[in-house]
Amino acid sequence: MSKVEIDPAKPYRLEELIDIAETNNPRTRIAWEAAKQAANRLGIARSDYYPHLAALVLSGDQRVIEPWPEPLGAPRGYFLIELPVVEAGVGLQYNVYDFGRRSGRVEATRALRLAAASSFQRTNQDVAFRVVTAYFNLITAQERLIASRQIVRTAQTTQEAAEAQLANGRSTLPDVLNARAAAAQAAYDLQASIGAVDTARVVLRETIGVEPSDAILVEEPAGLPLPTEVAESTADLVHAAMQQRPDLRAISEKLQAANAELKIAKAEYWPTIDLGADAAQQALWPTLNVAGPNPLGHANQTVWSVGVTARWTIFDGGARRNEIHLTDSKRREAQDEKQEKEDAIGREVWVAYVQFRTAVRQHEAAETLLTSASTSYDASLDAYQYGVKNLVDLVTADNQLAQARLALVQSRSAVRIDASNLDYATGNLLRQQPPVAQPVTKSP
Repeated sequence: MSKVEIDPAKPYRLEELIDIAETNNPRTRIAWEAAKQAANRLGIARSDYYPHLAALVLSGDQRVIEPWPEPLGAPRGYFLIELPVVEAGVGLQYNVYDFGRRSGRVEATRALRLAAASSFQRTNQDVAFRVVTAYFNLITAQERLIASRQIVRTAQTTQEAAEAQLANGRSTLPDVLNARAAAAQAAYDLQASIGAVDTARVVLRETIGVEPSDAILVEEPAGLPLPTEVAESTADLVHAAMQQRPDLRAISEKLQAANAELKIAKAEYWPTIDLGADAAQQALWPTLNVAGPNPLGHANQTVWSVGVTARWTIFDGGARRNEIHLTDSKRREAQDEKQEKEDAIGREVWVAYVQFRTAVRQHEAAETLLTSASTSYDASLDAYQYGVKNLVDLVTADNQLAQARLALVQSRSAVRIDASNLDYATGNLLRQQPPVAQPVTKSP
């Protein structure tokens, strides 16, 4: 876990939570390192276009036996030659032409670098969407807690009305006991709502990559109107997703890399042409085992060599042929993976769109339901207090009002999360452009 400290007294905005998560979540750091490694591999591939220059230093002593006839002056039929040498210089190696091997490696590594960058972007979107979901789940839990407290107050009102009717002789003890049981059930549900808020806080802290705890506050999106409509058609949304989704772009780049790898494999059937050159300063002190002065002299001269080498593999036991088959199979695999991802994106956008549209309609119905349930409960309470209705009718209206309050909270949360999911499915999340789902202001 990260050492980032969360101020338990500060309400955090959603944007701040996403920023903390992108900085501290291990998944984003792993993806970032993978992107840097891909960039380094591209630099390595490009270095093959430059000559390789190495410094050469040699210091040594060699003693060899050279057979020689005794009549020609060799003692015991051989010469014993000792050759101390010191040499310092440079060596140059340069690939003049390789029939596309280097360009293929550069093309492949460039595509893999772009794929890694796209994967990093999608990882950020994954983390951001998890934070958005955890944030709105906490908001929902807090709103359910408010609704639960309202339900407790309504149940207490029902209980008080039953007790008042019992005192007036218009009700029975079983009615009061039923009202008390309903109030106790509401109090029980209230404790569950309190626990759900604490759990949601723990999940949110874990999602942003800090130590698990329930010590975190968030700003509620009170001033943010609920999105109610998508201006674009589903066909336009699917098209936008095909253009924007980083994970699809990563697969497309991997397909480009597979095509480049196939080009490299085919280039192995052609020769490579290399230029080699060496230049050095060489010093020798040879000695010979003959009587008298040493007949071999000291040398200290500049030496060099240069040449062009063409290497062409004639037979390799089928290695090149199998390498082509392997890379071509990987290319087809990447094509199929891209097609599968495109099909999956189309399904994901459609599902996200339908879920958002359903959530908006459910929220509209929940608002109507809450209004009706509130009116029904108020009327039932008045009727019960005047003795027109019995407690069963009042408790039924109470339960309907409780369900309506919870339904409104849940539907509002679904609209927010499904709107974010639609942005996530189209690849629009974290992009510098308006969300896909927007609130619509109705003209008077």
